[in-house]
This record gives sequence, C-alpha cells and structure tokens, in this order.
Amino acid sequence: VFVSVLSIAAGFTAAMQGSGAPDRALVMRSGADSEMTSGLSSVEVDLIKQAPGIRRDGQTAIASAELYVVIDLPKRSSPDAFSNVPMRGVEPTVMKVRDDVSIVQGRMFEFGTNEVIVGRGAAAQFLGLDLNTDLKSGQNIWKIVGIFEADGGVSETELWGDARTLQGVYRRGNSYQSVLARLDSADSLQAFSDWLTSNPQVNVMVRRENEYYAGQSQMLTTLIQTIGFAIAGLMGIGAVFGAVLT
Repeated sequence: VFVSVLSIAAGFTAAMQGSGAPDRALVMRSGADSEMTSGLSSVEVDLIKQAPGIRRDGQTAIASAELYVVIDLPKRSSPDAFSNVPMRGVEPTVMKVRDDVSIVQGRMFEFGTNEVIVGRGAAAQFLGLDLNTDLKSGQNIWKIVGIFEADGGVSETELWGDARTLQGVYRRGNSYQSVLARLDSADSLQAFSDWLTSNPQVNVMVRRENEYYAGQSQMLTTLIQTIGFAIAGLMGIGAVFGAVLT
C-alpha cells in the first residue's frame, strides 16, 4: 500500500515536471497562484504580445491567449462517478507555441466553430471523448474532431477549443486567464519579464512554463506523500499489535 501511494505521487510529479519548456513563458495576473484564479483583459493581452523577447513569425507574435474552464465527465472505470476535466480555449498560434503537441488521430479543429480536440490521456480515462462523437456540456454540443498527444505532458488531460467560442459559451466577455508565449530563447525570459513587470499598463507575473508546472505539482505531491506515510504508519502499528496478540 505504501509503495502504491508513493507511486501515485511519483507519477504525478513526473507528468507535471515533464510538462512545459524553458523557452516558453506563462503570463498571469499578478498574485494568481494558478490559471483558474488569473484574469487578463484583451487590452493586456495585446500589450503582452508586444513585449520584447517573444518569437515572431513576421509581425505575428508566437503567443496564445488562453481561457481555462472545467467540465464534468463520467469516468470509463466507473460511469456513475463524475470528475473534473480541464477545457482550454486557445488561439490559432497555439501549435507554433506548443510545438511538442501533435495530432495523432483525426485533425485540428477549425477556429470559430464548436469543434474540439482531446488529449490522449483524457480520451482514455473519460467516457464520451471518442473521435468523431458529439460531447454535450451544459447547453452546448462540442464536436470531437481530433486526438492529440504532448509527449506525455499534462496537456494530454485537457480538451482544446477556440478561445473566442468558449468566451461566448461561458459568458467570459473578452477576457482570458493566461498568455503562453514562445520566447526567442530560454535566455530571453529576463528581458520579457522586466518589460512587462515595469509596464504600469499591465499587472502581471511571468514564469517559465516548466517551473510553473513543477510548482503546481509540489503541493499535491506533498499531500499524497503525507497520506502515504500516515497509512503506512497505521498499518505498521496494526501489524505490531497483531503479532503481539498472536
């Protein structure tokens, strides 16, 4: 039991720390501890994309302003149990930003529509996420047109769709929660961060993507390990009393 619990912690840590890249920067509202608690206006997003250090394709910044929502879906292992599944709204530049992502079945969704693509991990774990099926969430129906993988990273547990479509469906106005930017190089982070944090028009914090995911994994990993040691300790005490009584 002890080994099994710690295996969960180790697997979760490996998945989270293996996500992200040092040449990608995640921009969120200052003080936010996760994407869920962050918020950025469209004006702030435009300013972020003007910062030095971002890789560009001509005049287009290789950055994706993203929206993050959570939907409930039944698990394949227990259809009566529902769990949270992340759904991420992205921009057309997302595949250039996240170059570790590839479509393994089907195709990329069309922006401006209700089409979505599903991470390989999510498709394997939850019902209703098969290719070429319709997924109903609330009053909206999403058409699943592709399955993607991300080198085993945490993105494989998500659904992706058009950010502007999600804004309308979930009444988010013209707001986003984060911007993921591809940098000219890993060394460009400092210039990128300094320009944004010194700009009074935006109130943001900047982190390397891989460092963000490593930080997110630390709290849950500690909790899992604490539970593992507690269970092992109780079982050890029980075994001692059992042996003494025998």
